[in-house]
Amino acid sequence: MWGRIADLSQFGRKTVLMIGLGGTMLSCIGFGSMGGMTNGNVGVLRTMSTRYQSRAFLLLPMTFNIGIIIGPILGGILSDPAGSYPDLFGHVQFFRRFPYATPNLLSAFFLLCALLSVWLCLEETLDSRMDRHDRGLELGRWMWMALRGRRSNAKYARLPTQDTATDLESLAPAEVRHPCRSSISEASPKPQHHRPRYTRRLPFRRIFTPNVVFTLMASFLLAFHLGTFNSLWFVFLSTPVYDPTNPPESSSAALARKLPFIFTGGLGLRPREVGMAMATLGVIGIVLQLAVYPRLSARLGTVRSWRLFLLFFPFTYFLVPYLSLVPSASSPPSPKDGIAVWAAIAGVLSLQVIGRTFALPAQTILVNNCTPHPSVLGTVHGIGQSVSSFARTLGPVLGGLLYGIGLARGVVGAVWWGLSGVAVCGCIASLFVREGDGHEIWLEGDKDADEAVEAR
Repeated sequence: MWGRIADLSQFGRKTVLMIGLGGTMLSCIGFGSMGGMTNGNVGVLRTMSTRYQSRAFLLLPMTFNIGIIIGPILGGILSDPAGSYPDLFGHVQFFRRFPYATPNLLSAFFLLCALLSVWLCLEETLDSRMDRHDRGLELGRWMWMALRGRRSNAKYARLPTQDTATDLESLAPAEVRHPCRSSISEASPKPQHHRPRYTRRLPFRRIFTPNVVFTLMASFLLAFHLGTFNSLWFVFLSTPVYDPTNPPESSSAALARKLPFIFTGGLGLRPREVGMAMATLGVIGIVLQLAVYPRLSARLGTVRSWRLFLLFFPFTYFLVPYLSLVPSASSPPSPKDGIAVWAAIAGVLSLQVIGRTFALPAQTILVNNCTPHPSVLGTVHGIGQSVSSFARTLGPVLGGLLYGIGLARGVVGAVWWGLSGVAVCGCIASLFVREGDGHEIWLEGDKDADEAVEAR
């Protein structure tokens, strides 16, 4: 819904981002349902980042991973300040009554800062709204000039691009495009008239071309097994080690192991140990995403690199349950420990992190490029985000149910091998996906449509 609204000239993408940030801020303070109802920001952010695709689609998951690492740390430090720091906050009635308010208030403050930054600094990218007066940008320019304490005497002219006029008159002094990091000209004339590149909007029923359908199907499968893995991984690592001297009440679980498929139990690790391992590998994933992915993607291409790293997931999920069979330095029912156990965990999880690190940015680029017409870019990203959210909701529910059944019946690997099958289906679906150009369909009145058709 929000992707569709972001494509409307009456609202635009910047407005939808501000609504999402404001709704999420209120949800942190105490109205939780508003976060779900108002926030469609992931899809809209990807829509606004298309002009910087090669960099932005790497930076978005990277910043998300940084938040995943830092967020729980801040939450742990700030939760229950009256109990954790009784000398400082023990006498404050508010903290005693609402022990978990502090991290939520901090989240609300961060969201407020983001909301103000969008209002004051972010330019609208929707073609039909680019020439409209923006009071937020105007105030942001004034505040920037006030903070600098002086006006810049330099005057700048915007270089001609595909979206601007190419005649010499267009090189008249104009205000710079990014007010929050550039100097402002002393005279700020009105912006020149911008001719919309797309005067018509593609009907909703024409959005679902074969390439869009296959791309969304691949996106669903990827989000399904990633979401399921993220929910089951912590459960599996903290599941008690199988003790043959004290088997569960279920008679089927009490049966002797029949390798390679009939066995049960987890690793019995403590949450602190699991969290440290995940944080370390998260940092490795960020380094790989910045240092290796751009070069590899440039060499192989988006589709080929995406298909290659999708192959990592079936092998990863197939190997996960066998971690419970790795020899340990301690005997059951103690948690597994020792170099062999941690080496096996690091090896299996590294495969998953590498696959995720390289597959997710490529998946986002492919969803962006499969758009049949630029007028529905926000809608396609919104649909893609909804599909992924549904998959991340459905996957953990089914996965948790099957994990419990397998654990009770002595086949803890059943859900993992089923997840491996889902990943194989994702690899097959990827064979039918091609990288589009974001303009598969041309409508009457599109700027330069005739030239583009001739070029094809």
